[in-house]
Order: sequence, then structure tokens, then C-alpha cells
Amino acid sequence: MGRGRVQLKRIENKISRQVTFSKRRSGLLKKAHEISVLCDAEVALIVFSPKGKLFEYATDASMEKILERYERYSYAEKQLTDSESQGSWQMEYRKLVAKLEVLQKNTSEIKFCLRTTICCRHYAGEEIDTLTLRELQHLEQQLDTALKRIRSRKNQLMHESMSELQKKTKVLQEKNNSLAGKVKDSENGAMEEAHVEQQSLVQVQGSSTSFMLPSPRTFSFPPLSIGGAFRTREGMGEGNQAHVQTQPTTSTTNTVMPPWMLRHLNQ
Repeated sequence: MGRGRVQLKRIENKISRQVTFSKRRSGLLKKAHEISVLCDAEVALIVFSPKGKLFEYATDASMEKILERYERYSYAEKQLTDSESQGSWQMEYRKLVAKLEVLQKNTSEIKFCLRTTICCRHYAGEEIDTLTLRELQHLEQQLDTALKRIRSRKNQLMHESMSELQKKTKVLQEKNNSLAGKVKDSENGAMEEAHVEQQSLVQVQGSSTSFMLPSPRTFSFPPLSIGGAFRTREGMGEGNQAHVQTQPTTSTTNTVMPPWMLRHLNQ
């Protein structure tokens, strides 16, 4: 069974405490010597017994040199630590100042928003029970001034809107007049073209009739007669042959042919 862990606490028995001190001191000096030899390190060990007796160990260098070196190192480290701590304090101070400025700015903004909210409620006629007569008069003057400014701005915007509408109306009227002129010009052009076409057609018809025959009455054709006067046989005797006598009706009619037929005849 292994050895149990020794609890570190002050030994109450004086003899046992003295024996333990002697053993641990010897072991500590031995370990200091070992580390100095094995690792080529400068070791200085100082131990005071409970009765105040000094026990020390130093490597080849003397105790004074090691302590002097320790003092120089500790002083430099202390200076570095002090400068670092001073710089850290300055940095912390700057951070705190920046936070304070932000808090002050936020506080001022909150106050401004609160005052604005209260003024808006007062302008709306709310929470005015706590106001004095002088404050109410001042609020009334502010409302009158604000109302005048609002009316002035409204009138200005109305005048600007009316002038803009008048400009647009003028532009549209000019465009309308321009389009009406173009339509009228196109109508006049169409009428002129129709008139020119009509005159050319009349001229063409006049030139075509000038090449017709001298007089259509020189050509006379007999009328186209279908049917006529028929006489039936008289009597139905036995052995008599049927005599049929046909007398066509003569009539002389002069027919004038139309021009288009004459053109076909000339061709």
C-alpha cells in the first residue's frame, strides 16, 4: 500500500517541527546544488530557522554578486512595471473619459427628446394643467407664430403649384395649336390632291370623247323584234291545208349606241 499524501499544515509538536526543518533544509540545499551543477545556473539560497539562525547557499559566484544582480533586475522590472501600469492607467483614464462623454451626449439627447415630447404634447393641448399663466401665454404666442408660418408656407406652395400648372397649360396649348395647324395643312393638301385628281380625270374623259365618231345617228340598226302578228288558219275543213300567214310588223327605230360600245367597235 502506497504512502498517503501528507497534509501541509503547521506542525504543532516543537521537536517534530525542528526535526522536519533539519531534514527539509538539507534536502533543499542538496536540490539547489544539483540544479546549479546540472543546469549551470547561479543559485542563491537563504533560509532562516524558527530561532533566527541563518543558513545560506551560493554557487561559485559570491552571495553579494548574486544579490546585487537581483537588485538591479528587480529595480529595472519595477521601473518597467511602473511605466506599464502608468500607461495602463492613462489608457484606462482615456477610456473612462470617452465613456463619460458618450454618457453626457446620450443624456443631453434624452433631455432634448423629453423636452420635445413635452412641447409637442403642449402644442396638442395635452398636459397643460401644470402650466402657469405666463407659460400658457408663451405657448399661445408660439402657436400663433407657428400658424402664421404654416399659412405663409401653404400660400407659397399654392402659388408655386398654380404657376407650374399655368406653364404646363401654356405648353399643352401650344402643342395643341401646332397639331391643329398640321391637321389643317394635311386636310388642305388632301383637298388639293383630290381637286387635281378630279381635274385630271375630267381632262382624260374630255380627251377620250374627242376621238369618237362624228355622229352616232349615222349608224342605225333595226330593232330587235321578238314575235309579231300571226294569223291562224281559218276554218278546219276536211282536206284543206292549214294556211298560216305571218305578217311582221315593220317599225323603223334609230338607236344611238353609248360611247363605250363605240370604243369597242372602233377597236
